[in-house]
Amino acid sequence: MDADMLPDGLVVADENGTVVTFNTAAARITGTRPEDALGKHIADALPLEDIEGRRWWVCTDPYGGLSTRTRQPERNLLLAGREILVTASYVRAGGPRGPLSKLVVSLRCTDARRRIERGHSDLIATVAHELRSPLTSVKGFTATLLAKWERFTDEQKRLMLETVDADADRVTRLITELLDISRIDAGRLQLNRQVVDMEEAVQRHLRALECNGLPDERFVVVVDGPLPSMWLDADKLDQILGNLLENAVRHGAGTVTIEMRAVSIGSAPGAHGTEITVSDEGPGIPDELLERVFTRFWRGNRRGGTGLGLYIVKGLVQAHAGTIGVDRAECGGARFRFTLPAAMPDVLM
Repeated sequence: MDADMLPDGLVVADENGTVVTFNTAAARITGTRPEDALGKHIADALPLEDIEGRRWWVCTDPYGGLSTRTRQPERNLLLAGREILVTASYVRAGGPRGPLSKLVVSLRCTDARRRIERGHSDLIATVAHELRSPLTSVKGFTATLLAKWERFTDEQKRLMLETVDADADRVTRLITELLDISRIDAGRLQLNRQVVDMEEAVQRHLRALECNGLPDERFVVVVDGPLPSMWLDADKLDQILGNLLENAVRHGAGTVTIEMRAVSIGSAPGAHGTEITVSDEGPGIPDELLERVFTRFWRGNRRGGTGLGLYIVKGLVQAHAGTIGVDRAECGGARFRFTLPAAMPDVLM
């Protein structure tokens, strides 16, 4: 196999420590041209140092060190001030205790790991920020009620308890989102399928929004023909619809239109499902940001919220083997469209 086809950097030195292989990925990661590295001693071609500034080849001494050593575990080392993930394998002649015949070094860029670590840091910061506000409110109101219960009227007590209840719901919702994210990322999201009436599910959410004070004329539901019988996880469907409708109400404007229609999925005979679009008449999402909508912590130019809702929506839709996308509605607002296959009960699969 051609070493230049490998995605990781590969550097191979012979029994004398002379570099005989220096692939394209190694050149990209180190910034050193292959022709400048080939023929040099490995310590000169890759002058690696640890975080404390010690020369790595002097510390590990692959050619003069212990003959029982067969590899070096992955380490974060420095090359001209640039961080690189390095691991090495020792190929010995004549058996496991023989002299070193080849030193094989693998190099990886740290950018991907940094992105993961940055994502974890962002998640922790978001959780800490989102928990601080409701917990401060809960602590403040409960402490006040316990200390001065008899000084408040029943109406004041009710108001404070309702605030505590709402903040507790906010914390519960955040914890649920975090659990969903962990299951989605780990591929462990389980679906409990049952027959779901899609139109009734949408109407149930609209009734809840109207009970919260939104006028019913704000919403328009369009059902294009009969819909197929759908086997879905009802709770996960509620999360999808709830997030999309809340997003349209909170960040959109004007009338929110929900359209539903039966669609054929793929080329297999009898493969069908339901397509639902949720659109509003707000300012919409700039074209250059459309690809970022379903990423973690995306809030656009808006404040508030965790930025996790649409990321979870995409994960839940994909867990049902469905698809979801976003574009601009004819009226200029955002239009989210997702399609779910009708599927079948697990006992029949």
